[in-house]
Amino acid sequence: MVTSGSIRALEGAIQMYEEIVAGGGWPSIGKGKLETGVKGEQVAILRQRLVSEGYLPFEDFLVEAPDVFDDSIIAALQDFQRTHGIAPSGKVDERTRAELNITARARLQTLRENYPRVGEYLTGLGPRNILVNIPSAQLETVEYGKVRSRHNVVVGKRERPSPSLKSIVSDINFNPYWSAPASIVQKDLVPKFLKDPTIFEQMNIRIFDGVGGPEIDPYTIDWINTPPDRYVFRQEPGESNALATMKINFANKYMVYMHDTPHRELFEVNARFESSGCVRVDKVSTVVDWILGGQDGIDATEIEMITASREPYDVKVANPPDVRFMYLTAWATEDGKVNFRPDIYGLDGTGFVLGQPRPSRGI
Repeated sequence: MVTSGSIRALEGAIQMYEEIVAGGGWPSIGKGKLETGVKGEQVAILRQRLVSEGYLPFEDFLVEAPDVFDDSIIAALQDFQRTHGIAPSGKVDERTRAELNITARARLQTLRENYPRVGEYLTGLGPRNILVNIPSAQLETVEYGKVRSRHNVVVGKRERPSPSLKSIVSDINFNPYWSAPASIVQKDLVPKFLKDPTIFEQMNIRIFDGVGGPEIDPYTIDWINTPPDRYVFRQEPGESNALATMKINFANKYMVYMHDTPHRELFEVNARFESSGCVRVDKVSTVVDWILGGQDGIDATEIEMITASREPYDVKVANPPDVRFMYLTAWATEDGKVNFRPDIYGLDGTGFVLGQPRPSRGI
């Protein structure tokens, strides 16, 4: 999503969209079914729309039947859907129609909004890096400009947004304990306990009077009047642990990290904005294997053995990659593709580049 050629690619995209705007933009797509076999004026308009943005060549205007939804439109529409984070069905569903009908001027403004973001995320970026784009809920491991693996991730809810940051991986925790942040204790854990006093036992959570302090019986605490940061809530390793099998740490002031999850079904949905700020990673063992690169003899087989033990095991990373949590609602790649994603936290137009977004209800 970000390489040494990203700035030049983005400049080229901005120039292209300036020309589209100067030429009057593109037509909007009306209501009605648009899929294989359909024929009519709206198909011809769709063809023109796809030509305008370069998904079809200009010569496609000259086809014998421009009002027929043919294979060329299907392929172009699938390409459009991929660059907008939509499942490539090759037909115009509600989400695709909405993206098609965003004006060229609005797209140009989005590209301009993301120009300083791309520049900042590139600054100091080493040859090995982990790129997380929050609006697209995706992660890439990158080595010398080549993507080594790509993963779906779950990022922060609109009301608990993930921050945008720059850091470097420090260590890996296998079979980690999970210490619940005060915000989650207040908003989630204590309300659950008041409804069901057995919830801490179900979740395998122990409560301590400070780090390393004595264990506390939750039934003896007045949770209505006790501050959420008074005690340490620690979930033990195991199947129900919120971090599941492993956790990737990196220095940051927001207390966020990347981790596994027992709720892997969330990786299959399109809108993956369900966390409290940290980033849950699909197939996280692949990322960890790449990070370690065989360090201390730890390979994919050894990782499987370590996690199967359910015993906490920590590894300091010897050759750590850079980390970028990015807020890119648009970016361009060196092959000429221009990508757009929804402004999920409503940050475009605010000058946002790095930091912790305020909670919002999003777009």
